[in-house]
Amino acid sequence: MKPRYAKDQPAGFTNRIQNMAIVGATGQLGKFVISELLKSGGHNVTALTRLGSQSALPNGIKQTPVDYDDEASLVHALQGQQLLVIIIAVSAPAEVHSRIVNAAGKANVPCIMPNSYGEDIVNGAAKEDLLPVYSKKGLQEIEDAGSSWVVMVCNLWYEYSLAMGPIWFGFDFAQKKLTLYDDGNTKVNVTTWEQCGRAIAGFASLKELPENEYDVAPTVSGLRNKALYVSSFLLSQNDMLQSWKRVTGDSDEDWTVEAENSKERFHRGIAMMKSDNALTARMGAGMASFVRMFFPGGDGNYEHTHLLHNESLGLPKESLDGRTAFAKKLVDEGYAAKLFKRAAAEMTQT
Repeated sequence: MKPRYAKDQPAGFTNRIQNMAIVGATGQLGKFVISELLKSGGHNVTALTRLGSQSALPNGIKQTPVDYDDEASLVHALQGQQLLVIIIAVSAPAEVHSRIVNAAGKANVPCIMPNSYGEDIVNGAAKEDLLPVYSKKGLQEIEDAGSSWVVMVCNLWYEYSLAMGPIWFGFDFAQKKLTLYDDGNTKVNVTTWEQCGRAIAGFASLKELPENEYDVAPTVSGLRNKALYVSSFLLSQNDMLQSWKRVTGDSDEDWTVEAENSKERFHRGIAMMKSDNALTARMGAGMASFVRMFFPGGDGNYEHTHLLHNESLGLPKESLDGRTAFAKKLVDEGYAAKLFKRAAAEMTQT
């Protein structure tokens, strides 16, 4: 494809994303994205919400109710958008994501950030699709719809994963017990919700095209059909434990530490996924998905092989202990128990 430059575009071309839409603006990650977009300014942001939703959005965000089962409703809502950011629960049916993507293609949305906020599905090693939304199949679907994609690789959400308990990072806070994967020294990239929000806002603020053939600044077009690598910290489980102890004042004697082979834990998670109990199966998927990031020599440490985009997006350095303190706040508030209770209730209704 012949390179396109801003200097060659017709009069009135602004060379920036003005109009963008978000699916999932009121969700856990979506709230941080909206907050950062409002801080950066310069965008007309439309939040697509489900018909009948009572969720409130901050001033400056246009709320457009849609029927996600009606493609025409989605196409109408996406007309004139330059960027679509999709943030939906990984438990959502795959056809929902497909319907949104196909509608975006019919609405001529040129760029889509799909619902893949985690591992490197673009350049990472091929692996089982434990969570079907996170797969390369979805990227081909976007291309087939006539749009391009940018996948934000942020790996594991730090505060969320730490606060969720033993299935995720191996921390049982009630018992003050930590299960290390192997020796607990394998480092993986993790990203905070705030940093994810800043990264998406930073991407949306890039120039669409280089000004000319000599312009080497990062652009939206330069990231077309590529991965956007961002990270807050490169940490091992032992690093997390040391941060927790600094924040809480706990001593080594306060914690019981044991180890489990990462491959054995992975296969234990796979076995749980076959359970007839839906919640057990979901916990198994979480266990297997998380521990495989800690496989020695695996894809969890992507900054070892790929250049992070933190600097080009203007992302700040963060305080590890500050974010660990936020995770502790979530633990103290019973965050994980509330999510498990809500998930169980949703499964009962289906």
